[in-house]
Amino acid sequence: MNAGAALDPGPAQAGPVVSDPLEFPDGIVAVDTHYVRPRLAASHLILHGGRAAFVDTGTALAVPRLLAALAARGLTPEAVDWVWLTHVHLDHAGGAGTLLAALPNARVAVHPRGAPHLEDPARLVAATRQVYGEAVYARLYGEVRPVPAARITLTGDGERLALAGREFEFLHTPGHALHHQAIVDHAARVVFAGDTFGVSYREFDVAGREFILPATTPTQFDPEQLEASVRRVLALAPRAVFLMHYSRVTDVARLGADLIASVRRYVELARAHAGDPAALRAAVFDWHSAGLDAHGYAGDAARRHALLDEDVALNVQGLVSWLGRAR
Repeated sequence: MNAGAALDPGPAQAGPVVSDPLEFPDGIVAVDTHYVRPRLAASHLILHGGRAAFVDTGTALAVPRLLAALAARGLTPEAVDWVWLTHVHLDHAGGAGTLLAALPNARVAVHPRGAPHLEDPARLVAATRQVYGEAVYARLYGEVRPVPAARITLTGDGERLALAGREFEFLHTPGHALHHQAIVDHAARVVFAGDTFGVSYREFDVAGREFILPATTPTQFDPEQLEASVRRVLALAPRAVFLMHYSRVTDVARLGADLIASVRRYVELARAHAGDPAALRAAVFDWHSAGLDAHGYAGDAARRHALLDEDVALNVQGLVSWLGRAR
């Protein structure tokens, strides 16, 4: 999922919706950013030794939710040392400037390629407005404020930063975006993977088993890079991976294999349907719908379309963009 998330959630919200912060071991809290709909995007709050960090922020409209989650756990904004960004797509980092303005002691850590877009988000904002129009942009993103350069820390591959003595490692994981990084919590044996490890909506869980699909959105999708990045996460053998869309998954080895299989199938489908995006969208949807059948998911076609169509459309845009570059 990316800046072009589903604009009309349709019937996907049938049944109860749990969107309160979710508590996980090791001081990790998933805060629903309420981007588009509940349970689509989560910022993660990490608490340790009386200090705090956020992994991804959501949009500026999510900032009150993040601050409320912090206050509910007895911490003030002064206790936040870090805002760690997996990448700067607006659904992940659009609120970074607004959040940082409320956190007097925090710094933002980002891959060097992403830093210029934090300092001057005008290009990202203009591109998003052009695609979705002013009304939709305002409803989804609010104001995207710049981050002062003096409060940005650049994180290269293998960089390590600490939160109250708890060490986190930053790994360059391109494929979804060239500036993408995953954040490894070695003490907890978990990885905050942004969009590198795909999208797993809790609505698709069956008897506790998760379903996953890649995030191949434009404009920097590269299948070889993405597969290598997924394998890099798998090589860490984490107990869990935390995704923006949506939070914790634990059957990591199986999900990683499914992601790699889907990326390879995407490439086959893109080549088979070159020049026909509509046919490619149908083929990608059918691939995932068949996967949901095998997964034991009982939702009907309308519900599947409500939950998958915008991801499929974005993924196809990324495939078309990649195929144009690959020729």
